[in-house]
Amino acid sequence: MLSTRKAVWLFLAFERVLTAQIPLPSHPPLSFCPGLETDLGQWDLDEGPAVNVTGHLVFETVNSLLQLWPNTRHRVGHTIVPEIIPVGTLLYHGAAGSIEKGCWHLVLTVTRPMKVLYFAGSSGAKLLEGTMDTQDLVAWSGMKPEWVKNEEQRIKDLCKWGQKYGVNGFVSEIMVCNFTSHMEVASFLNLESTRLSGGTNPELPEDTNTSITHSSSWHDHYPGETRIMLDFSGLVSFYDTALVPSLVPCRVGLKWWDHQIGGISSEDIERVQDRLSQALARPPVTTSGIDWKTVLRVVDRYASRLEFMHHLLNLTLDDGSIFNHAQQIQRQLRTVLLPYIVFAALPPDNSVTANATNSWAVPVFRELSHGMTLMPSERLLLQAVQETTHEIYRVATKMWASGMILGVDPLYPPELRPEADHIRTLMGQWKEDVTQLLSWLDWSVWVKCRPACGFEEMCYLPTWLIGFFPTPGAPPQAQWDNTSLWPDPNNGEWRRPQPKCIRRLEPYGF
Repeated sequence: MLSTRKAVWLFLAFERVLTAQIPLPSHPPLSFCPGLETDLGQWDLDEGPAVNVTGHLVFETVNSLLQLWPNTRHRVGHTIVPEIIPVGTLLYHGAAGSIEKGCWHLVLTVTRPMKVLYFAGSSGAKLLEGTMDTQDLVAWSGMKPEWVKNEEQRIKDLCKWGQKYGVNGFVSEIMVCNFTSHMEVASFLNLESTRLSGGTNPELPEDTNTSITHSSSWHDHYPGETRIMLDFSGLVSFYDTALVPSLVPCRVGLKWWDHQIGGISSEDIERVQDRLSQALARPPVTTSGIDWKTVLRVVDRYASRLEFMHHLLNLTLDDGSIFNHAQQIQRQLRTVLLPYIVFAALPPDNSVTANATNSWAVPVFRELSHGMTLMPSERLLLQAVQETTHEIYRVATKMWASGMILGVDPLYPPELRPEADHIRTLMGQWKEDVTQLLSWLDWSVWVKCRPACGFEEMCYLPTWLIGFFPTPGAPPQAQWDNTSLWPDPNNGEWRRPQPKCIRRLEPYGF
């Protein structure tokens, strides 16, 4: 059985994707980097993240930009990002008509790079619960819920604000300020118009809704909308506690679904506007050049394996199979940690406890952020990646180490097989650790229809404006009246949308 000191062997520098690994001697003394003794707390395997940390929230919101599914789950956006719509991009606009005269379909081609500003969340949904707040802060320096449906005034004031920075549009749904400066007409067609209501075919509206839902699902998940280039160096997050400290107490005790921007102070609004102004006025050559979109794809590496371990830990087992099952999970843990076993960096031979030996890893961790010149937004992204991966590795290392100590690691078999009761205790702790980690990360990639939908179905996340309907007998206009949201905005599926399978063929139904 391996000694406890091996438990810290794999607690390594998990952000190596940013910089090159720097080799260390096998047994570096504490004097290798003065002051390391004070940093050992961050390597405590039993110390979870602080209650008010937001790195994982920044991480998931930024990783979810331009994707419909996660921005439907958390519809009150907390991120604003400058973007470029590249030359050759086609933009579409449809104008309603009549059965007799048809409708109109306009196609525009972008002729030179167009600077726009993107508002995350369901920022195209005209709702009173905060979906328009970030736009209101930019346009009017404060929230104006009474103007939630005043689209014309909002876009005029947004364009007036962005004119001095060369901003020609805003993305919730794409809103363009000047149609002649960056684009030209590719086509303008008079199309057949189908009757969406009041006709003889009562299923036609559902057919239209299903078609809209299906086409929008193309951008549900990563990479999302690929026709827009994000400028991560100019990103502004309302989860940035240094930029927007006034929202920290507003989030205490709340689930992610319930986070709002409404409690922001006037001082923080001014800071947000200043940060945006600096980002939009800055030439793009001042950025670090780091491909943040790729760096943030930590999700690809860990989402499936963490979900699989959670599945394995929720199976019912008898005493005869539990040992082999524990070994299977231990193999999964070892695989998660394996890429970070640095041969040259080992704890001292005279280690007795983890706390006495894990200082060897701190210099590696510190070297990761050296040598990079980052903009403020990029430092926030680096911190988000570090906080998120730090917790993944803390939990994985803690679980792996406990498995090693008990004797369920297949590579280090014990002389005597552990008792079944001890293995059940271990797996109970593993299950709690993984469940808490998945809840803390709350990655939208794990939100899916279970069981998977059939071939004639699609997985749908209910949202405005398709999928929620007024109660029977309510006035027809009630569902469009934002002064009395439908259904109750504080309860049930509206507040916490859950995925469901819906049919793609008749009979339709949401």
